[in-house]
Amino acid sequence: MNVLLDTHIALWALTNTAKLSDEVIQILESGRNEVYYSIASVWEIAIKHKIKPEQMPIDEEEFVRLCERTGFSQLLVEPEHVFMLKTLNRPENAPKHNDPFDRMLLAQAKYEKLSFITHDSLIPYYGEKCVVKM
Repeated sequence: MNVLLDTHIALWALTNTAKLSDEVIQILESGRNEVYYSIASVWEIAIKHKIKPEQMPIDEEEFVRLCERTGFSQLLVEPEHVFMLKTLNRPENAPKHNDPFDRMLLAQAKYEKLSFITHDSLIPYYGEKCVVKM
């Protein structure tokens, strides 16, 4: 299975595995799975660490170093990923989802045919088959 990690799942995998489910740990540890982190996550961490460093445990540079040391593959943001954003739809009665980084990550997973591992309860409202809710 090829997977893209939501930013918080990637952070937990690198800094606090106690927050991960056994299923996610098995996915991450299996040699058969290719695990990706997105440059969109690096961007998100850079912004959030600058604004509230006490809430973002590591900065963007440390995040990339840890991802690379762990063996996660980097996924660049390509124009096709941005174009895929227009295919993401939610029902009108769904709770608001105001996180553009999550939408970018979901669009990347959809375009690249990756399973998107997230803990965000609002992501499944997009109805995309690639979402793996943890």
